[in-house]
Amino acid sequence: MNTFLKRVLILLSVIALGLFLYSVIIENIFAQRLSPKDTVEFKLNDLKLEVFYNRPFKKEREVFGALVPFNQVWRTGANEATTFETNSTLDIKGIPLTAGKYTLWTVPKDSTWTVIFNSKQYAWGVNAEMKPMWDPNYDVINVEVPVQKLDDVVEQFTIGFDNSTDKLFLTMAWDDVKVAVPLK
Repeated sequence: MNTFLKRVLILLSVIALGLFLYSVIIENIFAQRLSPKDTVEFKLNDLKLEVFYNRPFKKEREVFGALVPFNQVWRTGANEATTFETNSTLDIKGIPLTAGKYTLWTVPKDSTWTVIFNSKQYAWGVNAEMKPMWDPNYDVINVEVPVQKLDDVVEQFTIGFDNSTDKLFLTMAWDDVKVAVPLK
């Protein structure tokens, strides 16, 4: 084997070892996440919507008003900031949301939630003091939506799209609570 080929093989081995160590130590890809990542998509004709988020579990905890305090900004999931992406301008309760990628924040309350679309991209959902990294100066839309009480408990936080009534909604459900944001 010539020396050039040996050097290439050694370099590739070093790179492979570095990537493996990074994935084990930094990302810890072999450990199961407490709040797994998920992506939900909606496609209809030319419209494409996508939400990336992390899905915490209830685990017999009181969620809203305790784990997730009322009247405070919540990162709407766990870990990384939740993102909402649209390829077309949407109408949300009469307010236009232009095509782009947004972070999604909420303020849960007893009977309503404020849903916030923020134009700033955040690497993580909270800072070292566990305070939301949300910056209100980048808010594009804030809308109030009513809380729907559910008969059955949703164990794992779930975001989805519902167009079963020929109207499109961005839905969020966890514990015995569901909210639906109308999208046009």
